[in-house]
Amino acid sequence: MVTIRCREFTFPNIQAVIFDKDGTLEDSEDYIRNIGQKRSRIIDAQIPGIGDPLLMAFGINEGKLDPTGLLAVGSRRECEIAAAAYIAETGRGWLESLAIARRAFEEADLVMQKFTPSPLFVGSLEVLKFLSDAGLKLGILSASNTSRVQAFVKHHELSDYIQLQMGVDEGISKPDPALFLQACQRLGVEPNATLMVGDSAGDIQMARNAGAAGCIGICWGKPQAAHLKSADVAIAQLDEIQIDK
Repeated sequence: MVTIRCREFTFPNIQAVIFDKDGTLEDSEDYIRNIGQKRSRIIDAQIPGIGDPLLMAFGINEGKLDPTGLLAVGSRRECEIAAAAYIAETGRGWLESLAIARRAFEEADLVMQKFTPSPLFVGSLEVLKFLSDAGLKLGILSASNTSRVQAFVKHHELSDYIQLQMGVDEGISKPDPALFLQACQRLGVEPNATLMVGDSAGDIQMARNAGAAGCIGICWGKPQAAHLKSADVAIAQLDEIQIDK
């Protein structure tokens, strides 16, 4: 066990650190915004007039991504259901609406495959290596599906440091604390010896309600972000996470 220090806070007896992916390790804002816009355009091509309301529902306003919006914090399934709800308002049946949304999301995925994968935030790799070398178990728990988490780890060659690659596929999603408990179980650690590092209130609420040892919020470049006020401490870059010798 080690003691983690982060600004004025210390977290003793830590065995593991679980990270969110998007907005925490991966600088994916452009990707998330682009895929939300692509999904909206594809659906709008079939149902004219629905594109702009969908963008607002996804949390894209004037081309900017809301860090508290659906795309930024929700799972793929939640986004599909939200899109289907807007489609259903046009008079279509629910099953048809879900099918239209799912096909649009799949088409958008194919288009976005042509783009370069999102980069790691600068310094993330070094922090993961530093924490792993200290004997901590590290995991990723993302609202993205598990296949995207695995692709992220593979692309950035993080498998030497990351013992858990976990996303949301079906069923429960963030901020359900059961997700954090499942992640801890798979890592073989207790929640009260595990830190959560994430960029959303959902990450913090999930870990807090699961009895985590602590919650570190991150908003790259601006730790004063209001949506992280419930974290024990908010940071502007990952290398603010240190180990007390």
